Amino acid sequence: MRILIVDDETELTNPLARLLTSEGYSVDAAFDGTTGSELVKKGNYDLFILDWMLPGKTGLEICRQLRQQGITTPVLFLTAKDTLDDRVEGLDAGADDYLVKPFELRELLARVRALLRRAGVEEYTNTNKKIVVEDLELDYQNQIAYRQGRVIELSEKESKLLQYLMENPGLLLTHGQIMQHLWEEDEQPSSNVIAALVRLLRRKIEVKGEIQLIHSVYGKGYRFGVSEI
Repeated sequence: MRILIVDDETELTNPLARLLTSEGYSVDAAFDGTTGSELVKKGNYDLFILDWMLPGKTGLEICRQLRQQGITTPVLFLTAKDTLDDRVEGLDAGADDYLVKPFELRELLARVRALLRRAGVEEYTNTNKKIVVEDLELDYQNQIAYRQGRVIELSEKESKLLQYLMENPGLLLTHGQIMQHLWEEDEQPSSNVIAALVRLLRRKIEVKGEIQLIHSVYGKGYRFGVSEI
């Protein structure tokens, strides 16, 4: 199944494209309305995910263009516009569904599946492994985490560390255990590298207002979970 995403927010579009690819879909992405409109004409897609406001041509214009040409492919709008009049305008233009930013990635995937089922397109089965602890989800194969509707891109080491922590919730993982898990014996760095890596990871997965998940155990290591035991 082929999906086209047209959204100028690259920090959302790129991780979203990787997520959908990991779910078994073939994904193309464009970052402006003009390019998106050209891809619409050339491609044979099963679903369009369009941002409302785009440089060059708006998602609303692209949607209207599709319907005027008799193309009935489902359209899902992603937008910050959340008034009733906005939703009515989008639906009147021919959109099939509407998701207001920010949104939960699980809800977006559910809506994608629902739109494809409604259109009679066979659904793919997700074979990608993920870990979920509390409100944090990790797609470790693609080095992406999700929390409170945020898409969090991770480095290889950050993803490996987070995977190790999430697979052992509530357990004290010592500095030595973490070191052995992340590095080969002949390449182990100085001990302060772990603290620096944890600090970087915390900045990504624990923004202001979110519950702390990584807890330091002084002189020993770290414990993962909502509350320190």
